[in-house]
Amino acid sequence: MNDFDEVTEPQVIVTTTKPAPATRTKRQPQYTVIVLDDDLHTFEYVVETLCRICGHSVDAAFQLAVEIDAKGLAAVWTGAMEVAELKRDQILGFGPDRYAQQAVMFPLGCYIEPVA
Repeated sequence: MNDFDEVTEPQVIVTTTKPAPATRTKRQPQYTVIVLDDDLHTFEYVVETLCRICGHSVDAAFQLAVEIDAKGLAAVWTGAMEVAELKRDQILGFGPDRYAQQAVMFPLGCYIEPVA
């Protein structure tokens, strides 16, 4: 064996990487749209409003109308604040109750609140 014929052992190269830190997506706070009862708006108007604006079925909207009438209010939709504000504004701007025998020109009482 000469100086140029050295025996070399195979080399093992180990590469380590630090795992990426776990990222947590921050959930947006949830808000609920609350509709208030009054004695002038008809069930038909409330049901139509909830179907068109909140996307409820007729049966679900009717059950919410019953709850609004019985308890004085009901949570009709829950989600992100921006969408809750939009739905509140759409309910407030839905127009007169054309089902009422006497004209009801004011909107349903409605507000949003953060989910506890």
